Amino acid sequence: MITESTEVSEDKRLYRAPALEKGLDILELLSAEENPLTMSAIVTRLGRSTGELFRMIQVLEHRGYVRQGPDGYVMTERLFHLGLKRPPVRSLMEQALPEMRQLADRIGQSCYLAIPSGASSSVIARMEASTTIGFSVRVGYRRPLYETPSGLVLYAGQTDAVRRDWEALFHPPLDDAARTALIAQADTVRAQGYARGESPEMAGMVELATPIRRGQRTCAVLTVPFIRLTDAMVNEDEALAQARISAERISEQLSGNDVGV
Repeated sequence: MITESTEVSEDKRLYRAPALEKGLDILELLSAEENPLTMSAIVTRLGRSTGELFRMIQVLEHRGYVRQGPDGYVMTERLFHLGLKRPPVRSLMEQALPEMRQLADRIGQSCYLAIPSGASSSVIARMEASTTIGFSVRVGYRRPLYETPSGLVLYAGQTDAVRRDWEALFHPPLDDAARTALIAQADTVRAQGYARGESPEMAGMVELATPIRRGQRTCAVLTVPFIRLTDAMVNEDEALAQARISAERISEQLSGNDVGV
């Protein structure tokens, strides 16, 4: 039973900022949606009144965090770009981009850099190959950790405690069988030092994902979306070997930086 003293204690423990909470609720809702949401849909999904949310949405739109289109509101990339300005992320990109450029030139394939973001992996940088045919991933692209080789590498390189924290964010949550399979895959990836998987979106492409470490923790992943071309500069195994070399070089450059991503 919750007593009055418990409620008072809880109120003292938590500082409340109703307006801020409404704004964060809107951003979290829109960030998880693939399609625009109308005002009425936002009101319904959050269980609040139009009067409570109308001015908040107007402020978020004015500040550039959301944008209204013909089909409703969507979240812009402003919050994402703010995150890229954090010193540890900026340091990671400064070290990674030159290596990514050299990797793309050596193998004739594009590559991208991703970091964990909640229960997803989020692409923060890409490097296209200077070849006629290629494939690149949009900066800001997000996928659940358990759906891609990149996400699997990130998950594999964490402690058990961090893994459990991330699992709690999975939506929908994994059942026991799926979680057991994920852990087994992650342990294999951790032991071999990379992940390789056929792309679910594009036939003839395989994702080659390699960890970038800061200390004992995987802080990012370098991935080559390898396209099987008849005149490819290198084969799949050679591309993976080169990606692992680049990821190790980036890790070594980050080793003196104590600020984690």
